[in-house]
Amino acid sequence: MLRDALPKIVTPSLPGPKAAEILERRKKTVPSAIRCPYPVVIQRGEGAMVEDVDGNRFVDWIGGVGVLNVGYSQPEIVAAVKEQADRYFHGMANVVTHPGYVALSEKLSELAPVKGAHKKAYFANSGAEADENAVKIAKAFTGRPNILVFSGAFHGRTLLTMAMTSKKSYAVGMGPFPDGVYRAEFPYLYRRPEGMPEEKAIAYYLQKLQEVFDQCSPAQYIAAIVVEPVQGEGGFIPAPLEWVKAVRKLCDQHGILLIADEVQCGFCRTGRLFASEYWQESGVQPDILATAKSIAAGLPLSAIVAREEIMESVPAGVIGGTYCGNPLACAAGLKVLEILERDHLAERALAIGKTVMERYRTWQQKYPVIGDVRGLGAMVGIEFVKNRESKEPYPELVSKLVAETAQHGLMVESAGVYGNVIRFLAPLVITDAQLEAGLQIFEQAIAACI
Repeated sequence: MLRDALPKIVTPSLPGPKAAEILERRKKTVPSAIRCPYPVVIQRGEGAMVEDVDGNRFVDWIGGVGVLNVGYSQPEIVAAVKEQADRYFHGMANVVTHPGYVALSEKLSELAPVKGAHKKAYFANSGAEADENAVKIAKAFTGRPNILVFSGAFHGRTLLTMAMTSKKSYAVGMGPFPDGVYRAEFPYLYRRPEGMPEEKAIAYYLQKLQEVFDQCSPAQYIAAIVVEPVQGEGGFIPAPLEWVKAVRKLCDQHGILLIADEVQCGFCRTGRLFASEYWQESGVQPDILATAKSIAAGLPLSAIVAREEIMESVPAGVIGGTYCGNPLACAAGLKVLEILERDHLAERALAIGKTVMERYRTWQQKYPVIGDVRGLGAMVGIEFVKNRESKEPYPELVSKLVAETAQHGLMVESAGVYGNVIRFLAPLVITDAQLEAGLQIFEQAIAACI
């Protein structure tokens, strides 16, 4: 079975002949702005494995950029979606009530680690929509116009979320952007000011946040501060817990809501169902949680969760949409939650992350181009630099590694402010043998490319 197979390239080169023909057709009909650096045309996927149209097998460390925590083609999810499809495909929440929407809202309200005794949840279609909706309800509840986001942040490609996103290569020529979005420096501890002891860094980054209040928008006009518990596109940088606790305190002092953007880091990726459970264990909680990606194993779905008083502040008609909470996606989402709990995938994420971190740290001693290794659970980043002393980013090497690993049956993806990080987002159902095969391919690629 593909689910248990190992990577294997059977064609003399990549892409193979069938894939090359389809990729040529893609070039003629699909905009080149939708970039794809991989020579892979998928025929089928199972677990953590992809087989292309020529019979080449790849172990996937990208997982649809965090969508496939339960893996490709999970049989129980396929069955749940088929069963729902036999009844009806669509039921808009403004027109009819379908039980799956209600059941998934109940379940997420129970599980999400947000502040409040009674919580409510509703659905959108994408991570960007979830983030934008979280901002909407924060503005409705506070009556304030502005939000605060961070360097390195990625929140989406709608007009508002392009403004919220730090890396403006995702928004070339798209301005003017909405007003009222202000940015502070995220605690990227590896790149803290030169010579600064780590113990002083948290105070430094909190001062940078305070400067936004002083120079951009007074705190009384900020509706929400939006934080990724682990920055995704920014380079897989966990938000330090001491900093999160201080941000929560600032929010409480000024009546600001704290939004956790768990679009990429949710659904057991970090060793908890939601990464903000680590916040909760440290005594703080977000007010609103926005999540998507692995929520429905690949079907378009996202969710926003908050306490009742926040949710009920939103005027009728301001939130919702035609496909939001689609019955097929909700059926998948309910089954995903069942599988995550039953199969102990949070614990599996911790075990996978331990293996990957240990191996990466061994490489860090061996290869001077590895500057930093960091992450939470099975969400791990490895940062490449030209020089450890200067920490000069090495995106050219990362581009070579992405191409080289693919040629040998491993799919990896870059990330980071400078494009010099490779992210680990393999499905949590990856076997130990597949993980080891991927690690071997990756190290061989580093040795070949430096």
